[in-house]
Amino acid sequence: MAILFTNIKQLLTFAGDSAPRAGAAMREIGLVKNAAVLVNGGIIEAAGPRAAVARHRLAKKARKVEVNGVCLPGFVDSHTHAVFAEPRLKDFSMRAAGASYQEIKAAGGGIISSIGAVRAQPLKAMAAQLAARAARFLECGTTTIEVKSGYGLSLDSELKMLRAVREAQKFTPLEMLPTLLAAHSVPPEFKGDAQKYLAHVIAEILPKAAAEKLAVFADIFCEKGYFTPEQTTAYLKEAARLGLRPKVHSEQLSNYGGTRAGAAAGAISADHADHVYAEDIAALRDSGTIATLLPASNYYLGLSKYPPASELIAEGVPVALATDFNPGTCPCWNMQFVLSAACTHCAMTPEEAICAATVNGAWALGIGDRAGSVTPGMQADLAFFEADDYRELAYYFGANQNLLTVKKGEIVHPRF
Repeated sequence: MAILFTNIKQLLTFAGDSAPRAGAAMREIGLVKNAAVLVNGGIIEAAGPRAAVARHRLAKKARKVEVNGVCLPGFVDSHTHAVFAEPRLKDFSMRAAGASYQEIKAAGGGIISSIGAVRAQPLKAMAAQLAARAARFLECGTTTIEVKSGYGLSLDSELKMLRAVREAQKFTPLEMLPTLLAAHSVPPEFKGDAQKYLAHVIAEILPKAAAEKLAVFADIFCEKGYFTPEQTTAYLKEAARLGLRPKVHSEQLSNYGGTRAGAAAGAISADHADHVYAEDIAALRDSGTIATLLPASNYYLGLSKYPPASELIAEGVPVALATDFNPGTCPCWNMQFVLSAACTHCAMTPEEAICAATVNGAWALGIGDRAGSVTPGMQADLAFFEADDYRELAYYFGANQNLLTVKKGEIVHPRF
């Protein structure tokens, strides 16, 4: 049965080209006041002024849902580490006492500290835990997330994490796209030999994940003490050869060359981008690689340095926003907070931030042709917020303003 969502104070359609938005296009939100959205069979049939949508042939018999608020595309969170066994509370205490990222790693914390618990956790429990976390995303207006492995760092545990994503998908309407991040760090048994471990990933883990179709993307952490730019390019090219789309963690802690390495390998996105220079920005623009910014992570780590969003946008690079939800450096699943951090700390406008969290987030996952905008023919992924003006989503922070979440035409999170 068709559903007519009506009495919408403001609708952000993001109508426009079917491509990542860059420059001034990130501020073109397709605003419609006093609007309605008609959904049928999981697809948007009509969206626009309420009177016009009401004249659609399906509108009269449609189930009517009065929504006294703001409607926009469901958030697309294109960078999460949502599979993990335990929160890293020891890391949190050390950081609160003044320890740096590198000092926490040296003390046995960081990525490595998650390995033991992940390796020991049964697949069924891991999947159930992920499905429970998925509800948190839905209640905040997120309809699609990317989910990385990367806390197992062995053949069995990395594949187990990816299988857990597949299993959890059976129990939640939240759409989850899996990423193999076996090249996240060097596990203890390889005694710091990054090249030897990466050779193991290429020979054993990558082919099996690809053959079993457990992942859509392959990612790597390019940073001092982890993997070099040369290793990054070679690894991502091999991943692409096996059918996995490349992504890269780059320029998070320093300017190391990971962004250019990822761009050279055809990465769909380069994530973090805190320390990008002019040559990195040019490489992103020329390659069409999306810069995915994660300002909630910078906030949580207490960093003074945030990614130069306004410079990236001015130079024509498509910018996406994501949570970076993970147990150590960003335990945040609410994209509404990310919008606020982007506006207050990255000099993004509310329009740019919402575009980055919807349209460009979808393109950072290769699904922009079906998600990220509220236009006829698109997947009916919608989020409705208790607000009079869309700018309130970034203006207020610390609470969830979401009223209603719709995934593929189904109401999956009501709050009234």
